[in-house]
Amino acid sequence: MYWSTATYVLSRSDTAITADFIGLAGNYDRDGRSGVAASIERRATARHHVDSVYLLTDAAFRRIAGNLRQWPSELTGTDGWGNFTAAEWKPEATERPALRARYATLAGGEHLLVGTDISDLDAYARHIDLALAFGVMLFFVLAGVAGVSVTRRTVGRIEQVNATSRAIMQRGLGERMPLRGSRDEWDQLATNLNQMLDRIEALMGEVKQVSDNVAHDLRTPLTRMRGRLEKAADRPRSAGEDQSLINDTMADLDGVLRMFASLTRISQIETSDRIAAFHSVNLAAIAREVVELFDAAAEDKGVRLTATGGERVLITGDRDLLFDATANLVDNAIKHGREAGRVDVQVTDGADGAAITVTDDGPGIPEHELAHVFKRFYRLERSRRTPGNGLGLSLVAAVARLHGARMEMVDNAPGLRFRLQFPAAQDGTAGEAAESVTAAGDTPPP
Repeated sequence: MYWSTATYVLSRSDTAITADFIGLAGNYDRDGRSGVAASIERRATARHHVDSVYLLTDAAFRRIAGNLRQWPSELTGTDGWGNFTAAEWKPEATERPALRARYATLAGGEHLLVGTDISDLDAYARHIDLALAFGVMLFFVLAGVAGVSVTRRTVGRIEQVNATSRAIMQRGLGERMPLRGSRDEWDQLATNLNQMLDRIEALMGEVKQVSDNVAHDLRTPLTRMRGRLEKAADRPRSAGEDQSLINDTMADLDGVLRMFASLTRISQIETSDRIAAFHSVNLAAIAREVVELFDAAAEDKGVRLTATGGERVLITGDRDLLFDATANLVDNAIKHGREAGRVDVQVTDGADGAAITVTDDGPGIPEHELAHVFKRFYRLERSRRTPGNGLGLSLVAAVARLHGARMEMVDNAPGLRFRLQFPAAQDGTAGEAAESVTAAGDTPPP
């Protein structure tokens, strides 16, 4: 503002000086020294030139005309612009006024000076300088206050995070970062940390649940094996009974090993980067192979097992994992479906992408238990006496997450319809897609 305003005012002053100077120089060209001297004397006494200064000297800088007694020592050279002060100019003023003039050497050797009083401009500049100084001081004061305020606020929020972190370390995962409702970066950080803590707490709960279920499921076969061994230790050796004991014990051990193999496979699916091995697979062919594999098991239970859909439905994925997931769904439908019922495996391909649907006409799953069936080792009460370890649907969920598939579980009235909906376009990032499980219009967590 100072530079712009001062430049504007100074340019206006210089324009007026130049016009006056050109007029006097023209008088010199027409009327000579005497003519320009007369013009200077008239202007020096005119009311509208009260702030103007004039001086005409000979070649030796002796005064000829004007309202200055002598040539200013600040102005050197034959022509140009300059600022100066003169003691005789407004001697009643408390401070010497600042003057600005244009000067030049005329054709006859005389020196002409035309100027004006620019004290107002200097006073204005001093006011601007003072305002600028106060503005800078105010800026630093405000910056200091803002800096202290922001620092105290930042340190306060950091201390809150530290205090909550210490409380979590001392008392457990039940504590949460406080929110102020300001929706600023600190609240966003606290929200993210709280969501992370919720996720950690949920994972810890799952680990505890898995540990409890593993201990529970291992207790029964290990107790049976120990009981058999105790009986065998107290009775005489018999080849037939010993062989039966060995067979039963191996069967129990095989069940334990299958359980650990399923856990290991689920963990590998969830933690390993298997997306790099994805390639185009025919989902319809996988469904037909699964149906052929379980045809005998379905026939033993009197279940009619069918496969419908297109001959060629291509998706991008891991063929072995998709086969295992489909096999688990069909196995569950046969085991928990109705005697002499029906299980249908349907593969479709539409605008939303490919899908595989397994439908049965059995008793289905109670609505309040739909949110839990994907947990590891979770089994319905009526399924406790059915062979299995409760890991089948956990593996299906892991495979679905890896392929970015959406899982839908709805009532088939009667029975259950389980659908894996794969994304329409596979770009190698399917593992990052979120899984959703829809049951009778609700969306429970997996």
